[in-house]
Amino acid sequence: MKALYNDGSVAELPQDEVTHVIRHSAAHIMAQAIKRLYPEADFAYGPATYNGFYYDVDLPEGVKISEDDFPAIEAEMKKIVKENLKFSVYEKPRAEAIALMEERGEKYKVEHIGDLDDDARITFYQQGDYIDMCVGPHVCYTKAVKAFKLTGVSGAYWKGDKDNKMLTRINGIAFATKEELDEHLHMLEEAKRRDHRKIGQEMDLFMMSEAGPGFPFWLPNGMIVRNSLMNYWHEMQAKFGYDEVQTPIILSRTLWETSGHWDHYKANMYTTQIDEEDYAIKPMNCPGACLIYKSKPRSYRDLPLKLAEAGLDHRHELKGALHGLFRVREFTQDDAHLFIRPDQITEQVTDTAHLITAYYAQFGFPYKVELSTRPEDSMGSDEDWERAEQGLRDALESMGIDYVVNPGDGAFYGPKIDFHLQDCLGRTWQCGTIQLDFQLPHNFQLEYTDKDGTKRQPIMIHRAGFGSFERFIGMLIEQYAGKFPTWLSPCQVKVLPVSEKTRAYADEVAAKLRDAGIRVKVDERDEKIGYKIREARSIDRVPYMLILGEKEAEAGNISVRDRSNETVQKDLDEFISEVSAEIAERR
Repeated sequence: MKALYNDGSVAELPQDEVTHVIRHSAAHIMAQAIKRLYPEADFAYGPATYNGFYYDVDLPEGVKISEDDFPAIEAEMKKIVKENLKFSVYEKPRAEAIALMEERGEKYKVEHIGDLDDDARITFYQQGDYIDMCVGPHVCYTKAVKAFKLTGVSGAYWKGDKDNKMLTRINGIAFATKEELDEHLHMLEEAKRRDHRKIGQEMDLFMMSEAGPGFPFWLPNGMIVRNSLMNYWHEMQAKFGYDEVQTPIILSRTLWETSGHWDHYKANMYTTQIDEEDYAIKPMNCPGACLIYKSKPRSYRDLPLKLAEAGLDHRHELKGALHGLFRVREFTQDDAHLFIRPDQITEQVTDTAHLITAYYAQFGFPYKVELSTRPEDSMGSDEDWERAEQGLRDALESMGIDYVVNPGDGAFYGPKIDFHLQDCLGRTWQCGTIQLDFQLPHNFQLEYTDKDGTKRQPIMIHRAGFGSFERFIGMLIEQYAGKFPTWLSPCQVKVLPVSEKTRAYADEVAAKLRDAGIRVKVDERDEKIGYKIREARSIDRVPYMLILGEKEAEAGNISVRDRSNETVQKDLDEFISEVSAEIAERR
């Protein structure tokens, strides 16, 4: 595909830029369609994005665009595509550019020009009667934009400033082919079906309340999932040699000043006063771990000291950014802090990476790894950084893990390894991290006595695998569409008596399951068995249903239906043995 660049040249587009240019051009076509339908509309920004494209529009008073208007806008866009309008580009001096936009009533474009440098090149793209200030590139003719759809409407402040006017943001998606668009729309529908907020409500996992925006309420079923995941986490900490600790939720301002958070993170912290002194609710757990380390003298023989904490943290997020369990103000971080000697870097990073990758193997998440190196505003010696970065490289290479280097993106206190998970919808999540830190041990004056009797400063490793229990559970809900593996399922077996005559047998079967440690519920409602099966499958999403009729009660066996909808006759003890093994092995 060829594209028109802002210098007037036409050239073949690199394949990895085709989608971006098509989306950028689709934004202009959408704006032209809206202008035809709403001549008084005034346009602000209209870029292509990673997820599609949008345009922010100022509509006349009393005029609103909703999703009900999308078919008309899309129809007009298709007309523009069919007209096969040619894109042209030209440049104007600043004064002429302002005059052109003023003449066309584009007050937001005029203001935008005013924000640019005096010597900025101001280019315009035009297709038919529509002119837009833009740096391009764009397709050469509108017919190149063949596969698009409008996807949503929302509000957006001009320049992202809440003191400015609220505009209407219209979102869309576009691809080079209809097949790509259809695949994407299918994924959007799948994302709606798997939305953890919807499933969380259906399965009574968690709730949100205006009494505490961003603060999740865990319901009984959700607590079962959370506790099951927490038990797995406890076992893994013990397996990998961590000691668990718990640090206070509220700590004094002086601690946060020492750690540097008071100066650099205060806007995201909740504060209070106790005994007329400033305190803060912790946004992270590392300063508390430093106090534990410093509570008594340490020797080189004590290292590594590996402290794990399921720490309850609070961070202020803007209300508009809150999103189910994915973006909250209160969360429990699966945290750990390791205090090590310089010669232990490779060994301990390798061990930590083994733990994190074991998590992801358990849940079937593929992942990619980034190694982020020294940024410009770093602290510490060249020797420390070289040793730390080489230690991370050696750890990854010893495990045979493929990684990409992200130059200069390390933290100011040390390099890091980030794990990016990919879910069943192709989305990526940065969850796991291994960070080397020279700064906090320096700030808190941490030390240990070395072999030769000298005092040395330990290196600190910050480590998380899930990121937070809240976000990870949200990911698991969507990954499994609520159909958790048996060991995580709130209800592992649902017993469905066919009639009143088999309820006594159903209670007997349920009692044996409970005695074996299996989570079970009996559906004793006076409903038809087909209705009970559908609800157990689609709402409760249980791994196993036991359908008990008079035939099963007389024979003393069970009819088992699993998620494949296959129904088989089984002996109860055999079933209990199989399910117990499945749960114990966390299959």
